[in-house]
Amino acid sequence: MFSYQLYSSRNFPPLGDTLAMLAAAGYGAVEGYGALYSDAGAVEALAAGLAATGLRMPTAHFGLDQLEGDPVGCVDIARRLGIGRIYCPWVHPDHRPSTAQGWRDFGARLDRAGAAIRAAGLGFGWHNHDFEFLPLPDGTVPMAALLEGGPSLEWEMDVAWVVKGGADPAAWIAAERGRITAAHVKDIAPAGQNADEDGWADVGHGTVDWRGLMGLLRGAGVAHFIIEHDNPSDHARFARRSLASVKGY
Repeated sequence: MFSYQLYSSRNFPPLGDTLAMLAAAGYGAVEGYGALYSDAGAVEALAAGLAATGLRMPTAHFGLDQLEGDPVGCVDIARRLGIGRIYCPWVHPDHRPSTAQGWRDFGARLDRAGAAIRAAGLGFGWHNHDFEFLPLPDGTVPMAALLEGGPSLEWEMDVAWVVKGGADPAAWIAAERGRITAAHVKDIAPAGQNADEDGWADVGHGTVDWRGLMGLLRGAGVAHFIIEHDNPSDHARFARRSLASVKGY
């Protein structure tokens, strides 16, 4: 299933128009992020928008503070929006561990944060950026330590960030098959291009080997493919062209 990370359209309000655009472009699902369910009114507005367009929200991002501070509330939001899997997407640079044991401990912390989510019958895991693949002074790769410390964690692999971190996504897919339950599908522009879009590209129009990687991810059992761009200059163009590309892979 191809979904769309609504964070890609955060600079193109209102949300209702974005949802209508995505439905018209051929999407059947979206992925939420924290600001969209900041309070009860926002949750209800999002639920109404999904109902009006026929879009589903099988996966969503929730911040660690919310997960640790109000796990019951997170489950309630997930129930209201039809979310089946929750991923924690970020840790602030000031709070990132600097040692292998620190990353193992962080993985264990995430595992504990997900206990109430899993107990409610929902999937729970981590969404990566590039920093988890930058080796520590002792050679440890933080992502490996994080997964070791949190053995129950699922992984939403952001493939382009794996590449940005200097790692080989194909090798990680092979090593962690079974744990990768969703993947972010985004693309990296050729060097020097798309500076106004922070160096990202519409999927299929960049340098990531999506034709090959899509097959590897499917073979590893990944069911959710979420199209994303961190800063598109035109979100409708991005949504339309990216979906057209991935449908051919």
